[in-house]
Amino acid sequence: MIDHGRGAPAPAQRTTPPGSVVALIEASSPVERRIVGEWLTAGGLTQDFGTNVPVTQLDLDAGAIATRLVGRHDDPLVVPVRVLWLPPERDGVRRITFTDLATMTNPRKPNRLAQRRLARKEPDRHVVLAGQPALLSELRANNPEATAMLSAGSGEPLARAIVRAGVVALERAERTIIGDRYKVPRLVAEEILDSPEFLRRLELIADQIDTPTHEVYRRAEKALNELVAAQSRLVSDLFTQAMRPVHASTWKVDTDESGLTALKTLNRRYPLVFLPSHRSYVDAFVLGDVLARNDFPPNHVIGGANLSFWPMGPIARRTGTVFIRRSFGDDEVYKAVVEEYFAYLLTKRFNLEWYFEGGRTRTGKLRPPRYGLLNYLAAAVRRNRVDDVLLVPVSITYERLNELGAIAHEQVGGKKKPEGLAWLARYVRSQQHSAGHVYVRFGEPLSARDRLAVHGDPLSEPPTAIPLHRTDAEGVDRVPEPDDAAAELERKAVQRLAFEIAVGINAVTPITVNALATLALLGVHDRALTLGEVRAVLDPVLRYIDKRGLPSGELAALRDEQSLAVVLEQLSLASVVTIYRGGLEPVFSIEPGAHLEAAFYRNSGVHWFVNRAILELSILAAIDSDDPDQLRAGWAEAFELRDLLKFEFFFPDRTDFAAQMTDEMLLVDPQWRSHTRADTFGADILDRLTESGFMMAHRVLRSFFEAQLVVAERLAARDPAQEVDRKLFIDECVKVGRQMLLQQRLHSPESVSTELFTSALKLADNHGLLAPRASDDAGLSAGRDAFAQRLRTIVARISRAATLDPSNREPAA
Repeated sequence: MIDHGRGAPAPAQRTTPPGSVVALIEASSPVERRIVGEWLTAGGLTQDFGTNVPVTQLDLDAGAIATRLVGRHDDPLVVPVRVLWLPPERDGVRRITFTDLATMTNPRKPNRLAQRRLARKEPDRHVVLAGQPALLSELRANNPEATAMLSAGSGEPLARAIVRAGVVALERAERTIIGDRYKVPRLVAEEILDSPEFLRRLELIADQIDTPTHEVYRRAEKALNELVAAQSRLVSDLFTQAMRPVHASTWKVDTDESGLTALKTLNRRYPLVFLPSHRSYVDAFVLGDVLARNDFPPNHVIGGANLSFWPMGPIARRTGTVFIRRSFGDDEVYKAVVEEYFAYLLTKRFNLEWYFEGGRTRTGKLRPPRYGLLNYLAAAVRRNRVDDVLLVPVSITYERLNELGAIAHEQVGGKKKPEGLAWLARYVRSQQHSAGHVYVRFGEPLSARDRLAVHGDPLSEPPTAIPLHRTDAEGVDRVPEPDDAAAELERKAVQRLAFEIAVGINAVTPITVNALATLALLGVHDRALTLGEVRAVLDPVLRYIDKRGLPSGELAALRDEQSLAVVLEQLSLASVVTIYRGGLEPVFSIEPGAHLEAAFYRNSGVHWFVNRAILELSILAAIDSDDPDQLRAGWAEAFELRDLLKFEFFFPDRTDFAAQMTDEMLLVDPQWRSHTRADTFGADILDRLTESGFMMAHRVLRSFFEAQLVVAERLAARDPAQEVDRKLFIDECVKVGRQMLLQQRLHSPESVSTELFTSALKLADNHGLLAPRASDDAGLSAGRDAFAQRLRTIVARISRAATLDPSNREPAA
């Protein structure tokens, strides 16, 4: 009954028989009491613990324990006992199905009549459990503060602690029979509210906010009841069965299970935090199903309170979903409760899951991370509430998504429909079409303790994709404030950890057939391509993928025209590609108005080609440069492009980025160092790039830089003394972006996106071009003008790169 914690082994069987034994019986009916009594009479404890001394039976109840156990002067061995009821076995598995509900009772908690029948006719449906025993002296030593209150005549605190220890011991014994899948917490709110450390923290908060302690305690209790996931094994089994068809009939789940065995081994010692990419509302169901099939305990999934609507909210809470308010404001009590609950779950080794991007991606690629929950995790580790936590990057990548129309609508200024029962019905109905594969991949687990270690040494340059902003608990960006050096180092450590998670997700994200098909069609500026022309675009890209050994899906389907035609037909059925069949042969192009949906598929794998695209633009800049040392000019341009894209992609520090770019040049020309002169560097590498048969800059980066151009030009046209209302400004960019498309000043319809404009606005703010400067109008105006001109140059250079791509050359007459 001692919580050994963090996966430490239980003590060996006792060699010295105790003087007496107290059996703490958790029974819900006379049938269960009779079963336990018969088991004890038949020597159940002798069989389990090797002792046949007299046994005293007590209810596992705080009142009975306070009266008859905690004040004893001897040192009995305390053993919790309960009856475990099992569902019927089907194909070697005991899980509840909807068929079991025909009995009008829960097979894991049968009513008294059902218990009587099962005990008589199906004895294999119940087992008597004995939890790990402990001497009364050990229980007292394990709860020193509660034990200290015995001298004051209060045995209730120690009794409650013994009840909790007994419940935990029985839960562990139960899992040895039913599996880790059914690990669920009990008495969580009670244990947290009994914690002396937490109570002291509430008292401090009461003093700080000048509120009576009892009122702060009441608010904390209310917040805990709102937060704590009251998991139910019955609901978990049924919910899994009910929701599985939502994704099982739509996608074929492709899981690389090679890492799951190692994760299960690690999970016996450490809690795991699964951090998946977030592309769909069904992400949690897909991942949950994969983990359930491999007998992982259920994750506590951290979700936004916007999804807690009836009936999904109450059901989801009973399957382990923790709904957190979207905004905490200045509610210090709620913040303290969230942090304590978070630490509690980690300390008890419950696995967690959340989407660290803060919401579904609207573009198909990873969004910048939110740090709020990572800060809570960091606090638990730094305060030694837990030995370590292993963070598991998870990539969930869909070949096709049926919800992209709504996402695209939001990107051009449309309103998101609020979640609710009608929304859920429409969503489930929309999933009833086959959509190919969904790939679930697990990255290398990261030790939180190793990554968060702060030794006082200055950290090297932080990753450029994670600007050094402070964020609140919900991940909302805050302006940095002066703070002590240690706190700044801790913030940077959390940001580095977030960067590693993102890189870990990207590193295992496979390139799908639809990512490459849309990459090909989006790069020809609304031209239609024959099947042979699509293949001509893809063949050198496939060779590049093979050369780099990049993770990929079923790319064999793109290597012959018959299979490629099937891929394009499927995209046509999804209204992403249009096919014209009236001529000599079918031609394929992006469906008018579907460029954002197509870009979503392309962007799921676009990170694999960013460095290649930067290399192309750097070479063109080197050729245009006045610097006689073209190599130096090329490197300068590469670093500047990296800086301009830091809110879109996850780049390493300058040293590692330089190494990656060098590797990219070696792919283009393995001997470039030996025969390239500094003054002819650009021309030499450009020849090799064009010989490779494809260019990536216009396919990969055009939409991002065109979105930045729209933002830059609207800022340059703005009065520098005028405050920028971000929402109104983004709306203006959408309208002006549409005009620029009609004028053919923009070439990528997917660049007209609220998500891309928001990132571009963050970039401008990072360059000091947003905040009004009444006393320095000329300086701000000049900076905005220079920013806009820089982006015009890059966009023009991208157009030049497009002309070098074989697929954009005029077809022969």
